[in-house]
Amino acid sequence: MYVLILIVALIGFSFWTLNLPVFGSLPERERLTKIKTLQNYGQGELTNRSLTPTLPEGVTYWDIILGMLKGNKNGRPKKALPFLKPDFSSVEGIKITWFGHSSYLLQIDGLRVLVDPVFSSRTSPFSFIGTKNFEGTDFVKAEDFPELDLILISHDHYDHLDYQSVLKLKDKTKHFITSIGVGAHLERWGVPTDKITELAWGEEKEIAGLKFLARTARHFSGRKFKRNQSLWSAFILQTAQHKLYLGGDSGYDRHFKEDGEQYGPFDLAILECGQYNVNWPLIHMFPEQTVQAAIDLKAKVLLPVHWGKFTLATHDWNEPIIRAVKKGEEEGLHITTPMLGEPLTLGKSYPSNKWYLD
Repeated sequence: MYVLILIVALIGFSFWTLNLPVFGSLPERERLTKIKTLQNYGQGELTNRSLTPTLPEGVTYWDIILGMLKGNKNGRPKKALPFLKPDFSSVEGIKITWFGHSSYLLQIDGLRVLVDPVFSSRTSPFSFIGTKNFEGTDFVKAEDFPELDLILISHDHYDHLDYQSVLKLKDKTKHFITSIGVGAHLERWGVPTDKITELAWGEEKEIAGLKFLARTARHFSGRKFKRNQSLWSAFILQTAQHKLYLGGDSGYDRHFKEDGEQYGPFDLAILECGQYNVNWPLIHMFPEQTVQAAIDLKAKVLLPVHWGKFTLATHDWNEPIIRAVKKGEEEGLHITTPMLGEPLTLGKSYPSNKWYLD
């Protein structure tokens, strides 16, 4: 009897835990109906354009677990990372401020667009699980931001869509734009439906004079066990004078060259450059591929992100940017490497100090 009670209690607790708000919600009704009409939907899930197994042949999840358990003594910096306190005041032109990993603020002629805001200390559904952010990277909090015109979310993984950050930012944000399906999470967290725009690949929306076009990425989605129910995207942001490529998460593929030929050149490409591993080579880019992707896009300048805040792979914490800069120098590509919180101004200033070597 005691064993039966324990089993029932464990089942009940598991059911309760997996239905906590932090996990969000799966698409339903009209949202799900639209997803099922997409060209890249089949057999109950969204797919990549190219065949993209999560793990390569011969690699198991046990291999990944053992690698992560082994760790890397250089996976975290030995001291606090340097940073500048960001200035949120309005500017003319385009100013970009990176906060570590994939979170950055675009200030565009008085408008504020915050991308993939993650200001919790861990990329996890719970504050006590997962690797902690690097020392020095908590210099800005969600509460510090002024009123925002827009939040853009590329996909629903925990290191791009942070429940606690959304709760703190939703009431000071006029509108959210994201990949189709992700709106189900936002609605569960209290974001009004009329404040959410969801796009599938190839769809566009103009908001406050800014044009957003959702483009192909090579990745996956999911916050629990059921994957690929919402989409993952890159976004092209076009103003009256400039074009930016906001890459989200993506493995390397032909879509970069296609977008470069169809929509390039870009004044700036912001591309992932970290958390790669030979055990998952198709869903994240190696640094040399990041540089090639920027070249494919015909980007004038590359800002590498997705590094510098969390340890989500087994490489050295600063290996991504070291390798990317080296490859960029070989290829003659202009790469900017701002410190956390240090602004770059499009067409004017592109920080390139190698602070990550200190």
